[in-house]
Amino acid sequence: MRKLLKKIASTLVCAIALAHQAYAQSILRDAETEAFLHEISDPIFIAAGLDPRSVNIYLLSDPSLNAFVTGGQNIFIHSGLIMASDDVNQLLGVIAHETGHIAGGHLVGIRDAASTAGNFSILSLVLGAAAIAAGSPDAGIGLLAAGQTVAQRQFLAFNRVQESSADQAGAKYLNELGISGKGLIQFFDKLRDQEVLAYIRQDPYIRSHPLNRTRILSLEQVLGQSEYYNKPPNPKHNEQFNRLKAKLQGYIQRPSDTLKEYPLSDKTASARYARVYAYHKALEWDLALSEADALIEQEPANPYFHEIKGQILFENGKVREALPVFRQAVERAPRAPLVATALGQAMVSLEDDVLMAEAIPILENATRQDPGNTFAWFNLAKAYSWVGREADANLATAERFYSAGVVYQAVGYAKRAMDSFKTGSPEWLRAQDIFFIARDAAERQRKQQRRRRRFDVEFTGQQEFQKQQEQHWQYQP
Repeated sequence: MRKLLKKIASTLVCAIALAHQAYAQSILRDAETEAFLHEISDPIFIAAGLDPRSVNIYLLSDPSLNAFVTGGQNIFIHSGLIMASDDVNQLLGVIAHETGHIAGGHLVGIRDAASTAGNFSILSLVLGAAAIAAGSPDAGIGLLAAGQTVAQRQFLAFNRVQESSADQAGAKYLNELGISGKGLIQFFDKLRDQEVLAYIRQDPYIRSHPLNRTRILSLEQVLGQSEYYNKPPNPKHNEQFNRLKAKLQGYIQRPSDTLKEYPLSDKTASARYARVYAYHKALEWDLALSEADALIEQEPANPYFHEIKGQILFENGKVREALPVFRQAVERAPRAPLVATALGQAMVSLEDDVLMAEAIPILENATRQDPGNTFAWFNLAKAYSWVGREADANLATAERFYSAGVVYQAVGYAKRAMDSFKTGSPEWLRAQDIFFIARDAAERQRKQQRRRRRFDVEFTGQQEFQKQQEQHWQYQP
């Protein structure tokens, strides 16, 4: 009996771990996009009592209409959400909602609710297994199924309450800032259109989120009475949003689709931006440069127009021509580490002694401002190695792998750096920190992989046993 319960508990833990594995999604990093997202979001964070410097916003390459928060204060926005939004207020509505989750401490609450539901589920497993062992398989199976259903509904009900709470908190932040909440309602209207089942056929008790129709009605009662409800979006922010959306379209979509959406007859900055990326993607270098030059002529002080022109030249092999363009971008955006990284990369790629030495402080500054910038660390390590600073190169490489979550390689390079630096020096201490943290993370990964392999073996064995039993009952005379 004890072995049976132990096996059930082990299988349950493995199943939960597999079900909640985070799937890999690529993060889209762009200096202009990140600056814009913080510009429009920071007032919301302040209204929620949060420190904007502690909240990270990430853009994921994912076509679905979604956004979510994770541990700490991290907001992830899918590219599909931006592409589907009609104006900046719809995006702001989503950000305000996600901020409500962070300010309300909902992630901690979800963990507690999951633990409670899990305890109830395990109890049902124990009772069901006991009934089966006592010779009542039908009763045992009934207990197992009932326990799982109750636990699931208990957890989902808690999650629905938190979603409603985040809706109301987001509405409150928007109203305090004098921003129309109509965008938030319009966003849920888009979600409602995507619901697969008709409203009348949906069971509201087995959903992780409230029905969108219910959310809209609730928000209309609050936001519809606001004096700002019919206030149009901020013109500056909406123009920036349209450019971001066009830029994203040109980067993600097929060039032919982008050119249909933004034809040559459209001379707006947004349309030119979209065509720059579409032509760049299609390897039409001259056309891309022509559109970039037109953008720079329209707004000579815009650093991001210089940045994209420099990138086109760089990727077309005209690296020395790209350098002065990148320098202009950095001059106009001195606190944009991604722009500085582009300049540093161009310098390093030429493998020139003078430029390599000049690139080091530029890349060092970029990594100080953006410690998770793995590409800056990569180029900085190359520059260090070129000038003979191998210990620094090893530490920069350890930083690169550590930032990327590649802990096994981070351990190796951190150890090399520790062996090279003077014991107790700041560099040695940093290498030691990476070594111990990455080593612990690597050990946890090894344990998880062993558990996963063990679960796979057990699951395969259970499938084979079940198949044999089915054959036995099928051919029993």
